[in-house]
Parts: sequence; structure tokens; C-alpha cells
Amino acid sequence: MEITFLGATGTVTGSKYLITSGPKKLLVDGGLFQGFKQLRLRNWESLPISPAEIDAVVLTHAHLDHSGYLPLLVKEGFSGKIYCTPGTRDLCAILLPDSGYLQEEDAEHANKHRYSKHTPALPLYTQQDALQSLPRFSPVDFDQDRDLGNGLILRLLPAGHILGSALVSLRNGGISILFSGDLGRPHDLIMKPPATIRKTDYLVIESTYGNRRHDPTDPKAALAAVINRTVERGGVIVIPSFAVGRTQSVLYYIHLLKSSQAIPNIPVYLNSPMAVEATDLYCNHFREHRLTPAECKAMCGAAHFVNSVEESERLNRLREPMILISASGMATGGRVLHHIKAFAPEPRNTILFVGFQAGGTRGEAMVHGAPSVKIHGEYVPVRAEVVALDGLSAHADYVEIMDWLGHFDAPPRKTFITHGEPVAADALRHRIEEQRGWRCRVPDYLERVALN
Repeated sequence: MEITFLGATGTVTGSKYLITSGPKKLLVDGGLFQGFKQLRLRNWESLPISPAEIDAVVLTHAHLDHSGYLPLLVKEGFSGKIYCTPGTRDLCAILLPDSGYLQEEDAEHANKHRYSKHTPALPLYTQQDALQSLPRFSPVDFDQDRDLGNGLILRLLPAGHILGSALVSLRNGGISILFSGDLGRPHDLIMKPPATIRKTDYLVIESTYGNRRHDPTDPKAALAAVINRTVERGGVIVIPSFAVGRTQSVLYYIHLLKSSQAIPNIPVYLNSPMAVEATDLYCNHFREHRLTPAECKAMCGAAHFVNSVEESERLNRLREPMILISASGMATGGRVLHHIKAFAPEPRNTILFVGFQAGGTRGEAMVHGAPSVKIHGEYVPVRAEVVALDGLSAHADYVEIMDWLGHFDAPPRKTFITHGEPVAADALRHRIEEQRGWRCRVPDYLERVALN
């Protein structure tokens, strides 16, 4: 067996791993690179293997940095199956067409306003390309073995990150490898903790928060404080939020805060068709998470769902206090950009980030004090208060990762540390080597390793 690291090296995005087992070629994850331009340009480069040569894909979960490349893979010749949990399949049916639509919309906007260096600006793939990839999906239930052929056995186990997220275990004869995907937290508000793992020969572990601990402050109290001080200023709270995972947590926290009268009863808008559909799926898959059907219903009722572009534009003209939740979580695209343009210049408003901000994204720039950000070809001043609440993150921090690793009965032969920026990945490597005595490596982009 052999692994080639096609993404998530030196960055938290672009997750792709090529597994070669005899004649079998399997891609674990097919994510988009996001953030710095030099990373985003990789999305346009050809893979070192023809998509037609890949026999199958296995997804850890539906977030676009793990799944968003799949429409292009299918467009360029991949004709195999895409294995994932039913929850991931249902979420991808929402996220991938939306991704294609937004890329078309962004290209059209760039061509209309002539701010792209390319003439014409083109989408990486279209909504129709994404729709054509969906029949390739083949759901696999948690804790069930699936024979992929040539002795390669797949098993998916709960990862606790978002709905449908999975640890991916692959076995062939006497060799096993486990991919953490994005590892969830043991005490998440909504998701159940990741499955306990006792043994694997090789481990690929994420390191998004490999050098950081989450703020121990109660996230509910921290969120209430931000909302209350913004309302006292007469301002608007804009929350760029990942459509799957963080949006649902934020909605449920707002429901709890309003129920206890910890915040004023101001209007709450969810302005993301994708997030609206994803929120409904949490009610359909309630056995995967901690919320009861009644609590799911309360979560869905915490906000007014915005359906039309006209209503979205109307919100930008309002000036009374409100909470406005919109994708994307790192402000890389979507309707939230229009809201940031409308509300970031006013000091009374707040831009609230509730998840990890990758280097090179607008979210990362604002969190680190950028006086302006470039949106649709023009610079928008950022005078609003900018807040990052990482206590709402769905990623395990380094303490939670180390605790999860502590359940192993024996060390893996080698642990590969990926899906983290360089400082975070190396910090986790050092910690695992020093505290556990395990053999670790932070792989390079396109590095190939034999799994003996």
C-alpha cells in the first residue's frame, strides 16, 4: 500500500490523499484549496494522476475543503463510486450544486464589473457539473465493512465534527490506515464525540488547532456578551458562518439565549439557502447528534429564513439591531460578502467569526486587524468591531486531540500530521513525539510514502 499527499499539507484546505493498493487507486477526500492565491491556483492544476484512473473516492465529510473538488474530478473523467455516510451524501447534494452556482455567479459578477484579470472569468465548475457528480455517490452506514475490491476493506466511524462526518479506516491484508478527517470535540453542543480507536498501523491526523487551545469561556456567555454590547450601540451583528455545523450551533445557542432572556428579542435572519437546507437535514438525521426532534425544531425556528435575493438586498438597507447569519464561514464568497460591504464600515456594527480562519482569507485578514478587505474588486473599510469566538469551533484543539490519541492500545507505525498550517502541524508533531513517543511526520505536498 502507498499514500500520496495531494493536499492538506502546509494548509488546512485541499484535503486529498491517493491510496494505491495493488492495482487499486483510491482517493480519500476531494477538497478545494482555499485562502492564499497560490493555494487556490492549485484547484486549476491537473492532478498527478488522471481522474479516469481513480477507481473510487471515499469522503470523510461534506465541507468543501474535503468535497468541493469532486464535480471537477467527475467532469474530467472520474467514473467510479464516491463512498460516504448517508449524512455526507445528503449534505453534498446541497453544498456541491451551491458551490457551482456561486462560482458561476462570481464569474458573472467579475465579467460584469470587469475586475478579473481573466477575460472572460470562468468558474472552476458549474452548478450543472456538480449535479452530474451526485449519481456517483454511494452511501455506507457507520460501522459497516465495505469491500472495495482487491482485498481493500473500508469502514466509516463517527468523527463528531459535523453531520455525517467520519473517520475513514482502510485495511488490506495485514495493513491498516486511519484518516481522522476533521476530528470533532468530546463535548460539542450538538455533535456526539468521535469514536474511540484502539489500533491502526498508520494514522493521518488533522492539526487545524495543533498549537492552540480553545477559549475555556462558556461559548453561550461569550456570544451573549457580543450580541448585547452590539445591540447597546444600536448595531447589527453579521456572522459569516459555515453553512454546515457552525450555523446550526449558532442557531441553537441563540434559541437558548432568547429562551433565558439573556439577549434581547431582536430579529435573526439566516441568509443562506444552503444553510437553510442543511439545518433541515439535522432534523432528518437526529440519531447522529445530541438534539432531540423538539430541540431540532427549536433550532430551526430560531431565525427567519431568507429565500430571495430581493430580501437579501433589503437587509443591507436596514439599520436597526439584528443578527444576520450568512455563509461562508471565512468570508470567501456568497451573500455574506454583500453584508460585510454594507455593515463593516460602521463602528457600531460587529462582524463575528465563529470558526477557523485559514491564512489568506478575508476572515483571517479581518480577525488580525486589517483596516480594509477587497470585495468584488474594491476595498471595503473595516471599522466595525471584529470578534472571533473559537470556543464555537467544531475542531478538536491539541488537548482534545491528545486525549483522543490516548485511547490507542499501541502506537501506529507512523503518524502523518496534515490539515494544519505549518506552525500548528509541527507543534502537534512535537507534542505527539514528546508525550507519546510515536513516530511522526509532517508530509510535503505531493510526497509519496510506502506503507509497509
